[in-house]
Amino acid sequence: MSDDRLIVALDVPNVLDGLELAKTLGDAVSFYKIGLGMLTGGGLALANELKQEYGKRIFLDMKFFDIGATVEAAVRGVAQYDLDFLTVHGDPHVVRAAKEGAAGKDLKILAVTILTSLDRADLDASLIKSGDVKDLVLERAANALEAGADGVIASPQEAALIRALPQAEGRLIVTPGVRPAGAALGDQKRVATPAQALTDGADHIVVGRPIWAQPDPRAAALAILDKIKSI
Repeated sequence: MSDDRLIVALDVPNVLDGLELAKTLGDAVSFYKIGLGMLTGGGLALANELKQEYGKRIFLDMKFFDIGATVEAAVRGVAQYDLDFLTVHGDPHVVRAAKEGAAGKDLKILAVTILTSLDRADLDASLIKSGDVKDLVLERAANALEAGADGVIASPQEAALIRALPQAEGRLIVTPGVRPAGAALGDQKRVATPAQALTDGADHIVVGRPIWAQPDPRAAALAILDKIKSI
């Protein structure tokens, strides 16, 4: 019943809530994202439990960024859990260090381009160089892929552009900022529907609040799966 192109973000307060949600979703969902907000609430323990005891795929969204030696050590520590995806910032030195840390493991290193909650005004405030956001995402994606990233994180609005890059052949594109038609945007600014994101070249879509914040999360997940089944 499940389709691992859908990754459900467990952006809930703690392990107990996360495990309860996973049980509610049952066989409808096979892939989960556990992010930094869950880390201090037992996120690594939950990731390991869902992987080892429930057979789920796990995307650990830590967005590591530090000097190379520290990133390499951190990734090596994560890799021992036999998880599936891990995010790091897309700076080439970070990507190269992360790949060293994941050497010999199946852990895929995904590079963050520009967060989907940011727009040009946010980049200006952070002193990021001028230019259209899509152009900057494309440049960062190309650089990260050349540095060895197994894929990139980008908004669905940039998925088609990244898929067209020569460097993107055989690499993954994972898109947060996905919202079913009519859903509230929340803190996301560069969004698309699940079907549009996949049509534009995404391999996986990440959906959080439009599933876990609904009165019936399983029904919400199944509705999304129904929308994408023919793509």
